[in-house]
Amino acid sequence: MAKILAVLYPDPVDGYPPRYARGEIPVISNYPGGQTTPTPQSLGFDPGELVGCVSGGLGLRPFLEDRGHTLVVTSDKEGPDSALDRELSDADVVISQPFWPAYLTPDRMRRAARLKLSITAGIGSDHVDLPGAIEHDITVAEVTYSNSISVSEHAVMYILALVHDYLPAHQWVTARRGWNVADSVSRNYDVEGMDVGVLGAGRIGLAVLRRLKPFDVKLHYNDVHRLPPDLERELGLTWHAEVRSLAAAVDVLSIHAPLHARTVNLFDEEMLATMKRGSYIVNTARALIVDRDAVVHALERGQLAGYAGDVWYPEPPEEDHPWRVMPHEGMTPHVAGATLSAQARYAAGVREILECWFDSRPIREEYLIVEGGRLAGTGARSYTV
Repeated sequence: MAKILAVLYPDPVDGYPPRYARGEIPVISNYPGGQTTPTPQSLGFDPGELVGCVSGGLGLRPFLEDRGHTLVVTSDKEGPDSALDRELSDADVVISQPFWPAYLTPDRMRRAARLKLSITAGIGSDHVDLPGAIEHDITVAEVTYSNSISVSEHAVMYILALVHDYLPAHQWVTARRGWNVADSVSRNYDVEGMDVGVLGAGRIGLAVLRRLKPFDVKLHYNDVHRLPPDLERELGLTWHAEVRSLAAAVDVLSIHAPLHARTVNLFDEEMLATMKRGSYIVNTARALIVDRDAVVHALERGQLAGYAGDVWYPEPPEEDHPWRVMPHEGMTPHVAGATLSAQARYAAGVREILECWFDSRPIREEYLIVEGGRLAGTGARSYTV
């Protein structure tokens, strides 16, 4: 029998379960492009429930315990005496989320002699050291596409909120109890007519471009793989061969690139200086793609008019992280891909992966990042080792 260690974010401060705003969520059976949503044999929860936290446990406990396996769920993942480090030594499977990542470092892998499977409940497995996983023959899988549309919707929301300066206007009528129209509109613009760019036109980036087209903006993008000509014509896209060209051309930039050696600190002081004065950056990809302090400085001196990010480093960040207090920000705690709608899909995907693993059936190719000591499957295309 196996031991499964799930590292999930803590329960709501008001207790679990919460009172849900809706009684149901729409049923989605296919993603854009035709890939089907997860198809486990059954679910251990009702779609729309909060299953991504510790008490939710991704709905896995009855399924695993009925099969005789042991499930340990914790949110304690930091420090040498964390529950993650104590429980990892004899774990066969580790489940984590991008929103509360259990960083599987080479050192942790060396101390996890039985570990054979790492599952990301969601998309984005850069919290797992992939060369270490290859060396130790650990299969790495994630639930590809499960929250891509969720993140794309969040990015569009960010763009509108930044350009229209929504949050400060909201604070005038709530926290400040005022009715300050002049203050509320002094940084408020229309998106219409702006040049809006996407860095990384994969599943999420392309979904953002599709959702922005009706706003009558001029759309730009950069990606390693250029999109088909008919799609460029359909969306009215301008392709930039270089990131620097894209950054200089747009009023708003939405980042959707994977984190790897070539994208770490890509947006440093020099790159930010090439952008139009008063540009906006939205980052729902990974925090390390931008230089933390360079973003703060650019906002303080007006080079950037706003920065909205859902990703931090580390996660959770320290209490005095400068992004908590920098001006003209719209930061959130990595929730873009953790909607209750997305949770239903990625929890179902985790169960599907586990069912395949325990029943010795192949895991979907789309879910696989590392298998058999090598990068494997279509899910590995976003990663370099």
